[in-house]
Amino acid sequence: MNFIEALKLKSKLLFIFIIVTIGLVIIGVMGAINLNSMKKNLDSLYFGSLVPVIELNKILQSYRGNLANTLYKAKNSEITPDEVKLQIKFSVKTIEKEWKNYEYHFKRYEEFPYVEYTAAEIKTTNEYFLNILKGIEDGYNVKDLSMSNVEKKITHIYSVVSKLIDYEIDIAQYERKNFLNLYNSILLKVGAVLIIVIFGVMIISYYVFKSIKNDQTTLEITTKKLKIANKKLENASYTDSLTGLYNRRYFNLVYDREIRRAKRTHSYITFIMLDIDYFKQYNDTYGHLEGDKALKSVAKVLKDALNRPSDFIFRLGGEEFGILLSETSESDSVMIAGNICDLVRESKIEHKGSKANKFLTISIGVACCIADEALDEEVLISRADEMLYSAKESGRDRYDITTNVSTATPQIVEEESA
Repeated sequence: MNFIEALKLKSKLLFIFIIVTIGLVIIGVMGAINLNSMKKNLDSLYFGSLVPVIELNKILQSYRGNLANTLYKAKNSEITPDEVKLQIKFSVKTIEKEWKNYEYHFKRYEEFPYVEYTAAEIKTTNEYFLNILKGIEDGYNVKDLSMSNVEKKITHIYSVVSKLIDYEIDIAQYERKNFLNLYNSILLKVGAVLIIVIFGVMIISYYVFKSIKNDQTTLEITTKKLKIANKKLENASYTDSLTGLYNRRYFNLVYDREIRRAKRTHSYITFIMLDIDYFKQYNDTYGHLEGDKALKSVAKVLKDALNRPSDFIFRLGGEEFGILLSETSESDSVMIAGNICDLVRESKIEHKGSKANKFLTISIGVACCIADEALDEEVLISRADEMLYSAKESGRDRYDITTNVSTATPQIVEEESA
């Protein structure tokens, strides 16, 4: 199967499609040929035997049911001579028509002698009844007709035609037996070919799909490695390496998107700015390595407190963090801000240089509103910045919130007092 292994994926699929198609075409051609043969046998069975039997039975019915009954009724004066003449003409004409139809059908060589004999007997019998008709037309009284002679004639022709019917029925049974034998033979042939084709297709399909599976496995492994590499690149691009939070670059991307979404749905949008109180003094007292640990600790508090998919946490720079919340009301925003302040304080990270508390604390500014087309994205950030400044001016280790985002007056906090 080196040939199959060398094929490309598309070529393999095309190859198996061609194999299946060829197999189906072979089955279709064989089926069409054999069905055509079956059709001929059906034609021979039904139109060569069944229809002739119906025609011969119509002839018997005309003799026994029409001619004999008509003459019996005439003898008993149940019908008029004119009705007798019409019935005789009609019956003889029907018999001649049905016999012509019967003779038109296919006949075997061994049938000809008896068919010719029957034809002569029918002709003689018809002439007998036509002579009765002529006598009636010449004034002969039907009551004087000998019904025993009529009965002999009808019994004789009935016997002759009945033998022909029995022969046709025997032929039909014979044809049916041959048809069933041929039908079973065709079923065996088609079944055998079908099994061979299916078995062949299954073997080829197994090797083709095995090869495809190997290719797919290789492709999946490569794709998985590529996804992991892309994820790492994406994380490196949008994630702060120290805290694991989203960075400023990702903030610029997400902020515009979430603002537009809130405007479309006229829903709440909340932006929170926070930074660590007296963080410069913390670095001066404990060193930058401990300062990095403090940043990581605050980042962990933020991650634990905010875990909805729509909550975005960013490290904007230095000790400054940003939080963007969607569909969060003013009361919920207040609760979240207060909870974050408490959790950072409860971490009990010692901070001897802080004037707000003996432990590390944060100050928070919150801007919350229902977004509409009039909302200015820059004003929302500025108002959060104002509230952060207000919280610091009010003693730090706390939060301030506003819902007024129509105007903003940016404030600058001296780095030394941060």
